[in-house]
Amino acid sequence: MYFPTINKDSTGADSALIERFEAHIRDKAFPCVGAKSALSRQQMQFVVAGDIRCPRDDRTIYESLRDFARYYREHPGPFQSFVVVFNTRNVLSETAFEQVMFQRLQALEALDAQAGESYDPRVSADPENPQFSLSFGGEAFFVVALHPGASRPARRFEVPVLVFNAHDQFETLRAEGRYETLRENIIDRDIRLSGTENPMLARHGDSSEVRQYSGRAVEADWRCPLRRVHHN
Repeated sequence: MYFPTINKDSTGADSALIERFEAHIRDKAFPCVGAKSALSRQQMQFVVAGDIRCPRDDRTIYESLRDFARYYREHPGPFQSFVVVFNTRNVLSETAFEQVMFQRLQALEALDAQAGESYDPRVSADPENPQFSLSFGGEAFFVVALHPGASRPARRFEVPVLVFNAHDQFETLRAEGRYETLRENIIDRDIRLSGTENPMLARHGDSSEVRQYSGRAVEADWRCPLRRVHHN
């Protein structure tokens, strides 16, 4: 399925930015083979937004993400990703990026609650719960962030990017007996790229996945700044 790009500008600058991100994913050293599969199958939908520190594009991002969630429910399965590329040229530190990333995610959650969407019952809405996942349009999502200030090479790109992956596709891979092989492949490739294993890696249900979103190695006593806004 081919997904159109939302917010593509008339100058072609957004198209060029997306092309550079696609080239980054295609690079042989990039470790996430799931992202490579989504791209090769034309199953990545892109939204181009402005500065990640600005809320101006929150509604556009949310409405596109909700539409993506609805499409996914009608056409479930691997490998599909919703990608937000922020045209932010300032390089933020890992902690500063993490702060604004959660501001954007909190805003998207608030819009989802305002729209009357129910939280995906397969996951928890409590960020401290090991079963936590974000939910938009009733569909659970795992978020992977990239930005130029990331310490791990696999999370580094010239501008901030948020990749939303539906949890359901991971369950499909588990049911098909493909998940563990895929996971080990990604870990091995990441170690070859970075030299060390990502200390934040954890299986869903062992600890809250929110600790992995920003790519920063968070402290043992770190608390997620997200506030629960869904109550259904």
